[in-house]
Amino acid sequence: MTQELLTWLSVLAFITGIIALVLEIFVIPGFGVAGVAGIILIGWGVLLLSVDFTQATAALGVALVATVVLFGLGIKLFSKLKLWQRITLQDKQNSASGYVAPVSEPDISPGMVGTALTPLRPAGAIEINGMRLDAVTSGEYIPPGSRVRIVKLEGTRMVVRVVTD
Repeated sequence: MTQELLTWLSVLAFITGIIALVLEIFVIPGFGVAGVAGIILIGWGVLLLSVDFTQATAALGVALVATVVLFGLGIKLFSKLKLWQRITLQDKQNSASGYVAPVSEPDISPGMVGTALTPLRPAGAIEINGMRLDAVTSGEYIPPGSRVRIVKLEGTRMVVRVVTD
């Protein structure tokens, strides 16, 4: 290859890499093949343009370190801007503010009997041992006030039937 062709090839690789990165950022969702290809093409273009391989490798290393440092400083400084604070959530969710994790389900097991608080058609609320719980039927309608028995527990889904005895 002639030197002139090699120069144009490196410029073409560099520009194609920038186009691939721009497409990846603004057009293609996520970071995938176009982004990685863009980074590789930009690096390859810089290596081809350099006179000395050692010089190019050192320049790429310095650029990589500078990018990481500037990115870190940018995040630190950008997070202090009023615009950033207006568009991000600043409140913390703690128990002093009233945020508490839901209490784990009490000891509920199949066979327990309770009362339907609302119509179950097929979903509604029941009461067992003074606790209000959500339940579903197998498809039948159960009027409020009916006695119901838990027939199946599937994770958080509680299936009940009318007590007939």
